[in-house]
Amino acid sequence: MEIVHVSTPSKSYDVMIGSHLLDALVSFFQKQASLPSSIFILTDDHVAPHYLENSKEALAALGVPIFDHIVPHGDHGKSFDNYYRAITYALESGVDRKSFIVALGGGMIGDLAGFVAGTFMRGISFVQLPTTLLAHDSAVGGKTGINHPLGKNMIGVFHQPEAVFYDTSTLVTLPHEQWRSGFAEVIKHALIQDSAFYTWLQAHVTSLTHVTDEDVVHMLKKGIAIKANVVSKDEKESGLRAILNFGHTLGHAIESEAGYGVVSHGDAVAIGMRFALELSRDLGSETLPVDEITAWMKRLGYPSIPDGMRAEALLEKMKRDKKSTAGKVTMVLLRNIGDTYLRELDDFLLLNALQQFIQRDKEQFA
Repeated sequence: MEIVHVSTPSKSYDVMIGSHLLDALVSFFQKQASLPSSIFILTDDHVAPHYLENSKEALAALGVPIFDHIVPHGDHGKSFDNYYRAITYALESGVDRKSFIVALGGGMIGDLAGFVAGTFMRGISFVQLPTTLLAHDSAVGGKTGINHPLGKNMIGVFHQPEAVFYDTSTLVTLPHEQWRSGFAEVIKHALIQDSAFYTWLQAHVTSLTHVTDEDVVHMLKKGIAIKANVVSKDEKESGLRAILNFGHTLGHAIESEAGYGVVSHGDAVAIGMRFALELSRDLGSETLPVDEITAWMKRLGYPSIPDGMRAEALLEKMKRDKKSTAGKVTMVLLRNIGDTYLRELDDFLLLNALQQFIQRDKEQFA
């Protein structure tokens, strides 16, 4: 088992990476000063058939009440309605301030469960049990929340978990599309902070259908360590942490414009990264290997920007991004791999860049 330590001003905790970690989860609870009064597992209807019963059976050794609540899968599950239903069920079940919430699932569940934990009775403890590659990013750092029709992740709180148990054996049930979605965040971590990691990924990941277990553990550990390093220096995104949103300004706009769940988060972020890379090059970062990265993404099966996307509509969505102020879009750009900066961009420049990118992306990924 590999361990990555996360240290923030509000909390320090460990991320355990390995296979079959339910025993480690039980041991974690047993080592607490006192057992939780109950455990509330929040999961979705895709994950539950695979892992809910095994998790409940393992946790039964603690001898405390265990409740579970299942929500629909997909990013549209991060809704106020599902948040309200989860809170209601927790109250009806007698969950209290000494209970623990267990987030069993991918990034959507981690965000939703973390938001429930962060707001239920003004905040209770929770642990993350990620089951997707994508969740290696969202399970660490304490960002929690739900979507609004006008923008992604617009409602939420910072609430750090007590621990993260990243059981790699759960990744075997992931469909190919979810592997691709999750790997986009791995690429992001390399591009924003580690050129050597980017070179390693280029050499070792030429197809998402032939990734060894050893390579998966390595990329998870590297990606989580990069995020942990950034979060430790800027827990609540007052500055440095914004670099973790590389590719997300346009990516979130695409998700919102298409309708949550239509385009996967990772596919949208991959498109957003391609746009940010091209814009970085156009603004002076001429040594960026933009064509190399674009060709790599195409070989890995990433799609082009969806049909029907209009630059004007996307720009309006981008202006609602959390980094934007006074209606001006601020984007994370690269001087080179591992060297990021933030830049506020003029609407006219962005609109022209988006129009050109949409046409070029369609041609390159035809």
